[in-house]
Amino acid sequence: MTLTDQNIFDRLCIFMRETQLLQSTFSLLGWDERTGMPPEGAEYRGEQMTYLAGIIHRRRTDSQLGDWLERLIDSPLYSKPHSIEGTVIRESKRQFDRQRKLPESLVMELTRTSVQGQQDWQKARERNDFSIFMPSLKKIIHLKRQEADAIGFLECRYDALLDEYEPWETTARVKNILEDLRRELTPLLQQIAGASPVSQSHCLNKTFPIEKQKIIGREIAKTIGFDFQQGRLDTTVHPFCTELGPYDTRITTRYNEHFLPTSLFGILHEAGHAIYEQGLQKQWYGLPPGQTISLGIHESQSRIWENQIGRSRDFWTYYFPRLQNVFPKALHDVSFNAFYSAINTVTPSLIRVEADEVTYNLHILIRFELEQLLLDEHLSIADLPEAWNDKYESYLGIRPRTFTEGVLQDIHWSGGAFGYFPTYALGNLYSAQFFAKCESDLGDLSAQISAGHFDGFRHWLQEHIHQQGQCYSAGELVTLVTGEPLTHRYLVNYLRNKVSEIYAL
Repeated sequence: MTLTDQNIFDRLCIFMRETQLLQSTFSLLGWDERTGMPPEGAEYRGEQMTYLAGIIHRRRTDSQLGDWLERLIDSPLYSKPHSIEGTVIRESKRQFDRQRKLPESLVMELTRTSVQGQQDWQKARERNDFSIFMPSLKKIIHLKRQEADAIGFLECRYDALLDEYEPWETTARVKNILEDLRRELTPLLQQIAGASPVSQSHCLNKTFPIEKQKIIGREIAKTIGFDFQQGRLDTTVHPFCTELGPYDTRITTRYNEHFLPTSLFGILHEAGHAIYEQGLQKQWYGLPPGQTISLGIHESQSRIWENQIGRSRDFWTYYFPRLQNVFPKALHDVSFNAFYSAINTVTPSLIRVEADEVTYNLHILIRFELEQLLLDEHLSIADLPEAWNDKYESYLGIRPRTFTEGVLQDIHWSGGAFGYFPTYALGNLYSAQFFAKCESDLGDLSAQISAGHFDGFRHWLQEHIHQQGQCYSAGELVTLVTGEPLTHRYLVNYLRNKVSEIYAL
């Protein structure tokens, strides 16, 4: 029987959905590893995930899959690349071409090493001992160099790894973006440093019982639109969001009894990721039209809820009275303005996930530069902690005192996620540009948020961003939604307006 293009397309979709079944199982094992697995289970968990990674890789590089894609790329089904069919074919071909360059043995070894690496990182962090993590990190970086070399690149190894998280982006462009931001924000930081202090940030360092933090955190996540019928919230060392199926998206946070923002904004951030996942076209789950575009766009959705909404005057006009009710002892004598200023205080800090919006991208720049040095063999693992500390002192004027608040604060490298960090900065840029357009489109967004009405904002995001899946690249989507290419202007204007109000600049 001669197969038509439509027959082949249908077979392609079935095959890819079956592969996604395996991928979601792999993700479930990863979620359990970071939330509930006993420490002694790490070695066997590594074997489980390595075995699955091998099967998944074989399916993603199957010669039959390649034959189908070669036929479809020249078929009428691909005549409209941004259509559902065109998107399935285009993005599947892009992923196939990337995956087939990677030896199965390398994919499996990276998986095994990353599982062990995350366990070693956690132990090292708990004991404030970088030497515990060094052997795993050395092996991970060695394997990531092999991965970059296998994929190939025009200018630098980092390009090959960055493309996994932000397709079509380049190291040179990211470098220019971060340098443009630094040039714009450095004078603003100098202005703030010379202004009279107005915040009372000590109000965030009182005693906030963890059980009550869990109550308010879950409540806020539900209020902004995280669907607990399709997800859950758990505790982990480093917050993350993961999707395990079309109706199963999980988020985590961590708690600090004496610093409320740790869990508060961690939950807003991860719930933003999850709302994106929950807003995708579920009928296309496992296929490009039902998958997220890039981590930069993903980060835009977490940062837009964490910052443009979660750190806004409008949000706390609605929610601060409730927060005072939950923590009466800590907040009964704290004014709204004092709280609002405290959560928006601009001051150099050591911990990326707790950094203010103005200095945040400097944290990303530090990691971005160190990753390139490591991959290009210009920095040894043994010298990494000191190089980290030197950059913090140079860019932020502060120096970590421990490994835990320094080089061991992030989980990403232990899982092999080199090339991930720049997507946070891109997410900040995307979020500001999307938010400005949403404000223009909705007109009364400020009034809606002040009244605790988040449906209009969330539905705008779903219609313009979530439901698009991978039908457009990140750059194409920004232009489609906002009418212009990505620019740093919106983020800089947003930050200037906010801090000018708070610091009376």
